[in-house]
Amino acid sequence: MTKSRVTVVDIARAAGVSKSTVSLVLQASPLVNEQTRARVNAAIRDLGYVYNRGAANLRQTASSKIVGIVVNDLTNSFFAELAVGMDMVMQSAGFVQFLANTGESLDRQREVIASMREHGISGLIISPARGTDASDFKPLIAAGVPVVIVVRNIAGAKVSSLLSDNYAGARAATEHLIALGHRRIAFLGGFADTAVSADRIDGYRDALAAGGLAADAALVVNSAPSRAGGVAAIERAMLIADRPTAALCFNDAVAFGVCDGLRARSLEPGRDFGVVGFDDVIEAQTAVPALTTVSVDPQGMGRRAAQMLLKQINSGRVEAEAQVASVRLVVRQSCGTVAGPWGGGASHDTIANDTMGTDRRQHDRP
Repeated sequence: MTKSRVTVVDIARAAGVSKSTVSLVLQASPLVNEQTRARVNAAIRDLGYVYNRGAANLRQTASSKIVGIVVNDLTNSFFAELAVGMDMVMQSAGFVQFLANTGESLDRQREVIASMREHGISGLIISPARGTDASDFKPLIAAGVPVVIVVRNIAGAKVSSLLSDNYAGARAATEHLIALGHRRIAFLGGFADTAVSADRIDGYRDALAAGGLAADAALVVNSAPSRAGGVAAIERAMLIADRPTAALCFNDAVAFGVCDGLRARSLEPGRDFGVVGFDDVIEAQTAVPALTTVSVDPQGMGRRAAQMLLKQINSGRVEAEAQVASVRLVVRQSCGTVAGPWGGGASHDTIANDTMGTDRRQHDRP
């Protein structure tokens, strides 16, 4: 009987790791720790596996109609809408997409990118997990794989990027709350160690300073950028002695959670407390009350990122370019109006500062 050929899957099973980790070891990637590398190499020796590097290189360099899309949190509807926008462009261009969610795990991100490279992707669009470093993109750059980073900036990555104007959006939203009469305005949600949070907090603080208001550090409450994170953030904010009367939220998911937390305290968003989100996901318009938010146009951003990637794929040249998408403040009911204590209902979908971006400040932070 002929002995069946040993495969990467057999090695992965014997070593107790993923197929992608085995591939990284075979490619001599520095992303694998030495203990894991030794275990995989031992399995390779024990099973008598022979790596056909020529065939592997052919797979990695052959032109394909496959692109990789990697996002850090697919449970957030912003990223779902972002992926829909990418799909609109890629599908019409005849490309198949491999979509992966990292859940903010760097290990998961490295594994899915390695797996995508095994399938010979022609390009990659990625919203990086927290802690992603510029060095994570070096293997892709060396292999000539076009990359477009979206949403989060990675300093020194030397790949294309598409970001939203986080500073201008946060500043305009905060200025709007100040104009409504609020003097204790919180910034709720988001991880403190991301460039997106840093830029939005800068915009928030500069708006306070311009309005003659002190930036109270206690009013910046970090939390997971999720609905549950929003509930936790407003609970902490309500424990402050001099409580806020309004909040700019890191994103719409946090804003929805803030509204849930307010109602748990018998407070009504838009009447008893002003709430502003950031993103303008589909649910923002149909929420009760309808959510005032900074519109990033996630589907439009996805289409634009896909177009940037296709441009590089079709030209055959990997040339990094940086784009910053303008944003706009969409005023609905959740922020309230000047009329009541903080409420009374604002007009539907009033758009302010439609051409933000004249004072853009995209900081070079990781």
